[in-house]
Amino acid sequence: MSRTLVIAVPLAAGALCLGFVAGLAIPARPFAAPTATPTPTPTSTPTIMPSATPTATLPPTETPTFTPLPTSTPTDTPTPSGPTARPSRTPSITPTPTFDPPHGRVLEQANCRYGPGAAYLYEWGLYPKNHVDILATNQLGDWYYIHPWYFQGDCWVRADLIEVLDGDVSTLRPFYGILPFSELYKPPRYVEAVREGDIVTISWPEVWMTEDDYRGYLIEAWLCQDGQLIFQAFNIDGTRWSVTDQAGCLQPSGGRLYTAEKHGYTEWRLIPWPLHPGSTPTPQSTPSS
Repeated sequence: MSRTLVIAVPLAAGALCLGFVAGLAIPARPFAAPTATPTPTPTSTPTIMPSATPTATLPPTETPTFTPLPTSTPTDTPTPSGPTARPSRTPSITPTPTFDPPHGRVLEQANCRYGPGAAYLYEWGLYPKNHVDILATNQLGDWYYIHPWYFQGDCWVRADLIEVLDGDVSTLRPFYGILPFSELYKPPRYVEAVREGDIVTISWPEVWMTEDDYRGYLIEAWLCQDGQLIFQAFNIDGTRWSVTDQAGCLQPSGGRLYTAEKHGYTEWRLIPWPLHPGSTPTPQSTPSS
């Protein structure tokens, strides 16, 4: 063991010497000494205060004005002067004639009614010297359909109770108005008619009404008499009525039945009219109003 130690010691010493010599032979590497970094002196940063930002105000927008370009206006050819005037382009308006009814005056106190006859309900009272306009007549011309100057409504009065002051009643056309309608009661359930020669008898069942409302029944009939179809109205207190209807008319006879009460009339029932044995059978139609 001592022998090993003797050999190792010289070898170590030699290696040490060799390393020292090599260190001297290799140039020394420059060594940069650490430089102290100067600490910056803190400076006060100025704080910028917000200032009022001016608002930009836009100038008012101007609406462009459209100026039409001049157009070429055709020049009118001079018209030779003379007595002939140029025609106007404006059409002339022909005035429409207005209806100026005959004017009348009441001679004595009278009842103005809803229809042309004493069978119709009373509508208004007329008094002497009342002024009226005469609007129409019935078929025979013995009743006038009038407009009283002091009453907002039209009604019928006997022609002989009116003095015509101006106008021509012969130019007026026959007229038939609309009766006041009432729903308080119903018309009869049915109506029958039988003929014996020229006599037609009409019958129907009774319609119950209060005593205060009761005004009976109304028959409007178109009857052939002396070769002419005549309109007649009848107010009946009962449920049976007979009329005269002859042969010889070109148009068929007929009639209708109403229930009458003080407020007006119910809808009507068509009377099944029997043909006259001496007449030519023709289809029966509803009487026109």
